[in-house]
Amino acid sequence: MRVLVIGSGGREHAVCAALKKSPRVTELLCAPGNGGISEIAECVPVKATDIEGVVALAKERAVVYVVVTPDDPLALGMVDALEAAGIRAFGPRANAAIIEASKVFSKSLMKKYGIPTAQWESFDDMEEALAYLRKVGAPIVVKADGLALGKGVVVAETLGEAEDAVRSMMLDKKFGQSGARVVIEERMTGPELTVLCFTDGKTIVQMPSSRDHKRAYDDDKGPNTGGMGAFCPVADYTPELAERCLHEIFVPTVEAMNAEGRKFKGVIYFGLMLTPDGPKVVEYNARFGDPETQPVLSLLETDLLDVFEAVTDERLADIDVKWKDAFACCVVIASGGYPVAYKSGYEIHGLDEAGKLATVFHAGTKAENGKFYTNGGRVLGVTAVAGSMEEAVRTAYAAADKISFENMHMRRDIAKSAFTVR
Repeated sequence: MRVLVIGSGGREHAVCAALKKSPRVTELLCAPGNGGISEIAECVPVKATDIEGVVALAKERAVVYVVVTPDDPLALGMVDALEAAGIRAFGPRANAAIIEASKVFSKSLMKKYGIPTAQWESFDDMEEALAYLRKVGAPIVVKADGLALGKGVVVAETLGEAEDAVRSMMLDKKFGQSGARVVIEERMTGPELTVLCFTDGKTIVQMPSSRDHKRAYDDDKGPNTGGMGAFCPVADYTPELAERCLHEIFVPTVEAMNAEGRKFKGVIYFGLMLTPDGPKVVEYNARFGDPETQPVLSLLETDLLDVFEAVTDERLADIDVKWKDAFACCVVIASGGYPVAYKSGYEIHGLDEAGKLATVFHAGTKAENGKFYTNGGRVLGVTAVAGSMEEAVRTAYAAADKISFENMHMRRDIAKSAFTVR
């Protein structure tokens, strides 16, 4: 089967690597892909948001199945367009992808159907938003309504920080139209974790729980990023808690989307906080998370294509999705200055040596003349699997330390909550 994956990050490299293991995948394409993906798939220079271009590519190359992984093309209706052209695809249609594309929609959905989340208000008028902030004070959370590359959330410790966040989103248009409306919500307290779930709109299959690290620097300091590392599974996500989340959050969410005429078929990312009042939803994503996908899919034993097709065909209940009884850790290596300002084009050294210890997923790289160069903010995701969390983390860092390029940056405390890195 000829399969096409849409996207260019570490998540897509992890998805391609998993699909490459399937005996049914005879040819693998990726649009646009990256340097690392080019080693296992044919990379085609079509942008992930070019819906017409992707449909044309799929027709021209007689692609049987398309996997749409990034948020933007899902929200723009790429799956709808592919299906209209008679091409099978994995991922939610646009009317379901709105669960991530609009925070106002998702918060309203949770309120309507009694799904636990933070108290919130939304605003499309800046002065009203500022007046509300002055009324409730800080700490407080300010979120851009639309998609913002995982950076549209500000956890403000002071009123001034909150006001600056509102102005940057609504007045300065930091995130374009995504910040035309903002959601202001209470700051919940407790440990955060992620549970990715496959769903065909009827059945829900939980993946191993994971925890990512959003801040750029050690000890959760610095600006929010797309994620500087992740590990799985998370010890505090017990079987009892998993059952509670299934019945109080996961099933109600899928059923709510069905009730709204927005059947969700794909992967729902449940960002959760374990508050003193129980688990609550921080956010939904309509796709695999990045970098959570890298360690999570590293534990998958079942053929990923079989799972994807079962979701598309609404027969997920017939698939026994199995996972390794192991631990995985992903350490993201980024360009210095990310996520604010950074330079690309530096040659990357030590990849072969690192690859002997762990799997190196490429995110922001390009390949030229047999060499790899940096080509983005998050450059690599060094991922190790082991029999213990401590061993997984140690191995990931041992591999990451084999890699070098100018202005390289990585956090040194990934999975510190699981144990102390020595």
